Amino acid sequence: MQFRSTKSQKPQVSFKDAVLRCLPPGEGLYVPASVPDMRQFFLYMDEKTTYPELVATVAPSILQGEFNPFSASMVAESAFDFEPELKRLDDNISLLSLYNGPTGVFKDFGVAFLAAVLEELLKNNGNAMIISAVRGDTGVSLARAFSGRKGLTSVLLYPSGTIRGLDPSTFAPNGGNIIPIQVRGAFDDCQALVTKLINDRPFAERYNVTSANTINPGRLLPQAFYYLYAFIKVKKYLKEDLIFSVPSGNFGNLISGLYAWKFGMPVNGFIAAMNANNAFGEFICGGKFVPHPLIATNSPALDIVQPSNYERLASFYQEAPAVMRNMVFPAAINDKSTETAMKQAWKEYGVLLDPHSAVAFAAARLFARTEESGYTHTIVLATGHPAKEAEIVKKATGQTVELPEKLHVLNRSVEPIALIDPEPEALEGAIASCL
Repeated sequence: MQFRSTKSQKPQVSFKDAVLRCLPPGEGLYVPASVPDMRQFFLYMDEKTTYPELVATVAPSILQGEFNPFSASMVAESAFDFEPELKRLDDNISLLSLYNGPTGVFKDFGVAFLAAVLEELLKNNGNAMIISAVRGDTGVSLARAFSGRKGLTSVLLYPSGTIRGLDPSTFAPNGGNIIPIQVRGAFDDCQALVTKLINDRPFAERYNVTSANTINPGRLLPQAFYYLYAFIKVKKYLKEDLIFSVPSGNFGNLISGLYAWKFGMPVNGFIAAMNANNAFGEFICGGKFVPHPLIATNSPALDIVQPSNYERLASFYQEAPAVMRNMVFPAAINDKSTETAMKQAWKEYGVLLDPHSAVAFAAARLFARTEESGYTHTIVLATGHPAKEAEIVKKATGQTVELPEKLHVLNRSVEPIALIDPEPEALEGAIASCL
């Protein structure tokens, strides 16, 4: 598979080059220049197929020339000691739980694959420094995935506030390969610093810099695998059209689903389930993308007004606008409807949802009442463990949900290695002091 910039059809680069460089020269983001048809693989898999087996089977086709079946199997086994869980709620709706990883969020899947892939790509062939802007559990997810990986150093840039959940024994000064650095400023300052460093070619080449944020296609592309996994689990009893309802903030998850569709997955559409911020609602309906003021909601991970994946989504629409507007259905869900959905999911199915997953559940219910829905089966993506939003879950359902033992560490505060201004020179000084 070759990759190109969202700004140009050429030049095209390999998966390895796209992952290691992360951003194309100039502006834009990397997107696949073309995708393979993989129906010959997943159409013949069944509900007994494990997640590592699926990844090991389809990855060599996606990454043609980069991995052979043996190395792909090694990557899959190294990355995943966890997998999604599909639960059929009734004839019309299923729930795909994506919070079974080490930090209880869907991001664990893409991050784990990227870490294992980078280690394999650089095996016996140099080192890389992965500099990423993080907040909340994203930093923990990256630290868990990259800790102990040979040839890799993971630099985590946190905005002002408290850092939680990291293990100091994995920090570079203590012999590990994780470097958490706090930046005086907001998350946007951290993101801007990452972009600046990647585009600073002398710096990037000195340290062989890339990123594990979703600007890296190696983080985003593997999220398509859990859509394929959901399909092979549901296809046995599927007698109608298939729709996915996707919690949408930065739109990486939605784009991953569209990649799965391009791989040949039989799917009839995707619900872009947004909260009151409704970042792309007008754009998806054919209007212009115009950012609006941010609205704070009870689904904060979706509180985004300038999604970082805008260019990738726009690229899909530029290729085939009419097709896309019949494939992606926007839905805006307010806080009251989110809580109602949490209550309904518990009352009707005995399922506890975090508010982000509840946005997708509410959007699926809303879509089912429209003319476009027809006769469909909808798979709702549950992207976070309900215990991580225990207060709102209890408010909506009356149920107390306990945090699993493996997630208790997420509440532990940790001191960063350094506190810096959002400047490249300050960051390089902090990194140099750890190496």
